[in-house]
Amino acid sequence: MKKALITGITGQDGSYLTEILLEKGYEVHGIIRRSSSFNTGRIDHLYGNRDILNKNLFLHYGDLVDTSNLNRLLEKIEPDEIYNLAAQSHVKVSFELPDYTGQVDALGTLRFLDAIREVGLKQVKFYQASTSELYGKVQEVPQTEKTPFYPRSPYGVAKLYGYWIIVNYREAYNIFASNGILFNHESSRRGETFVTRKITRAAARIAAGLQKTLALGNLDAKRDWGYAPEYCEGMWKILQHSSAEDFVLATGETHSIREFAELTFKEIGIEIEWKGSEENEKGIIKKADLEKAKSLINYKKSDGYRFEFSSELKAGDTIIIIDPNYYRPTEVDLLIGNPAKAEKLLGWKAKTKFSDLVKLMIKADLEKVLMRGY
Repeated sequence: MKKALITGITGQDGSYLTEILLEKGYEVHGIIRRSSSFNTGRIDHLYGNRDILNKNLFLHYGDLVDTSNLNRLLEKIEPDEIYNLAAQSHVKVSFELPDYTGQVDALGTLRFLDAIREVGLKQVKFYQASTSELYGKVQEVPQTEKTPFYPRSPYGVAKLYGYWIIVNYREAYNIFASNGILFNHESSRRGETFVTRKITRAAARIAAGLQKTLALGNLDAKRDWGYAPEYCEGMWKILQHSSAEDFVLATGETHSIREFAELTFKEIGIEIEWKGSEENEKGIIKKADLEKAKSLINYKKSDGYRFEFSSELKAGDTIIIIDPNYYRPTEVDLLIGNPAKAEKLLGWKAKTKFSDLVKLMIKADLEKVLMRGY
């Protein structure tokens, strides 16, 4: 039985990767940070399973800023594979917490690699969660493993250090360490402060009459959006490759935040038209028919929903506004990846289409909001 150690196990990617590895017969160890409140929501279905917990799944307290803790865990667990997914991963927040972002995202990776050296885990394979934010002010379209980097945030800069320290330790100490340069990947488990989930959750709350408007920043930023579980399978494939290399995982398509919002509302029967420009631009209901939303989740009052669909939405209502507080000091305007290397060497390819991704996310949020109100 292979042993895997996952940092960031309670995050979106960590939870999906845990499911994948358990299904493949791994013994999975996860590092979680101590918190005054429960933060294991995404893995509670595994954490609460007595047939899994402390048999195939083990959780340990730890933090990437604590070197001695990392050394002890590696000595105790002796993992075959390490997936470093932990990070301060919110780009906008990284401008407000630049030092902490650097400590975790940059030096945290270094601490881990040095711990591997000190403990002497010569056969371990290390996966580093890299990011398309490395490309920032893009120098080439689409972006590949050979495209020059130009990060535009403290998060991107910290991840750039993480990327190059992986390459350096791989070449200097022959550690099997690989970067997965993953473009945006979303799901119903995405954090609510990330723009895609913020949109789908707000749309569901607006449909239920629990929220009036959705505030967004740069509507025209374009991203390459895929489905998170497929990308987590790609992480595993990267470490099964015969040699340690760096791979781009992406769909090869790009869509704007404006498109994501339009399609989300369209899925629940709300058609949006835009009026105004820049900070004064607004998304206004052109047409609203929530019967489509009801059919999306096969809605019946008898199914125990606590909340009902709003009967007050009408043409002319403003439901999207622009808030300059959501602008980044330096914007990344366009990201689109070329996953040809991963397709050729790993047999990995994104399968879920953009429209299907939006549909599964808004459907999940509709059900959560109508059942629980959030």
